[in-house]
Amino acid sequence: MPDPHVQTIAYPAPGSRAARKGVQGIPPHVIVLFGATGDLARRKLLPGLAHLALSALAPDIQVIGTSLEDFTEEQFRIFAKAAVTEFSHHPLTDEQWQGFVERVTYVPQSAGPEGLAAAVKAAEEKLGGPVGRLHYLSVPPAAAPKVIQTLREAKLVERSRVVMEKPFGTDLESAITLNDQLHETFRERQIFRIDHFLGKEAAQNILAFRFANGLFEPIWNRNFIDHIQIDIPETLGLDRRAGFYEATGAYKDMVVTHLFQVLAFVAMEPPTALEPRAISEEKNKVFRSMLPLDPSEIVRGQYSGYRDEEGVPRDSDTETFIALKCGIDNWRWAGVPFYCRTGKRMAEGQRIISIAFKEAPKSMFPAGSGVGSSGPDHLTFDLADESKVSLSFYGKRPGPGMKLDKLSMQFSTQETDRAGDILEAYERLIMDAMLDDHTLFTTAEGIESLWERSEPILQYPPPVKPYAPGTWGPNAIHQLVAPHAWRLPFERAWRGKK
Repeated sequence: MPDPHVQTIAYPAPGSRAARKGVQGIPPHVIVLFGATGDLARRKLLPGLAHLALSALAPDIQVIGTSLEDFTEEQFRIFAKAAVTEFSHHPLTDEQWQGFVERVTYVPQSAGPEGLAAAVKAAEEKLGGPVGRLHYLSVPPAAAPKVIQTLREAKLVERSRVVMEKPFGTDLESAITLNDQLHETFRERQIFRIDHFLGKEAAQNILAFRFANGLFEPIWNRNFIDHIQIDIPETLGLDRRAGFYEATGAYKDMVVTHLFQVLAFVAMEPPTALEPRAISEEKNKVFRSMLPLDPSEIVRGQYSGYRDEEGVPRDSDTETFIALKCGIDNWRWAGVPFYCRTGKRMAEGQRIISIAFKEAPKSMFPAGSGVGSSGPDHLTFDLADESKVSLSFYGKRPGPGMKLDKLSMQFSTQETDRAGDILEAYERLIMDAMLDDHTLFTTAEGIESLWERSEPILQYPPPVKPYAPGTWGPNAIHQLVAPHAWRLPFERAWRGKK
């Protein structure tokens, strides 16, 4: 029986039962956005909040921005309008903008806890009294403890939930320290560690494919699956974030916080129920079952020209690329390699999960038929905004003789009549935090388990290898994945819209 005093959301409290409130059950909310003038707020959070505020999906909200900038309320509203105009996927009319901006205020951090408390009180009065509070920390990990202290001194902990941005710590020790600092003020149930990849439609489609279909679950194991690739290349460079990236690198920025979280959805056991506590526990079992990462099965890369970027030391050993092989030491996945790859300034920007099935034990087809020529059958999930799923297989080429071609069945959410209902990842996750739904968020235990498995490569990282911008990484990646081959670049393009 788990200790009821342990800070965890993996198990329900004694006597409690699982419950998921509908959207109609969300009370009005004050959303305090820390780091409101930062790049993430400009590109994702402010446009997302504008869409939620004007949609029928979210409750009535008031948004309070706060950051180091000594903006007036009017200056921040101008900043917010520029952000929404440039980055929103849902363009606003002048009337709609006016409806959103009336909900937006700003308090510089120089106003202190008293200024923030006064702004929240005023926003709550506009909403009609005590309401829910959502504090979004779009700040670096080092700044998080000071923000938590501000919330405590402002007496804004009650009725509150706090959303933490990645990376959550930089190693096991720092993650434990940060968790301890958070737990001094907030209970674990109040903390939402965000990974926007898990907010994507395609990531959640993995759960639907696995657990809603008798076709896939029986073959989702080492007897039928040969290997799995999670491949997230990016074409972007540093984008003026040299200070952040130099202290973080590709592994801490992307693998722990994104790729391993997606891996847990692919590898988890069926939960006892499709509810947050049960799913969190199954994800944490995956993290506990991961073998420690082996430095000899890691390829670290750095694109040529990185050291010439402004703010980057000329002798930097920070990786802008990483590819690795990992394993899960349980009955379902023993012996199945998981390959992860991500990097900056690569050939294409993709978000691909590829499950390679084992080939037939014996082929009856004659030489030259084409069977096996295009690799094994694959089930592929595309986590890009236009989420897609593809199942590839061999089929007979029309005409005389027995010639085989690689065929595929494909599905895109954009081809359904519900495409207009798709939420951006951050919009969905903000909604889930207001719903008190931890399904798509990570836990203290899960994060600490991943940092523990990462210790060997953090202590003994292999040297970085150079790669040219616009490529798929250092040549050593092919030895890492052998005798398999990287799924990207695809041998075929996705089917276009008709």
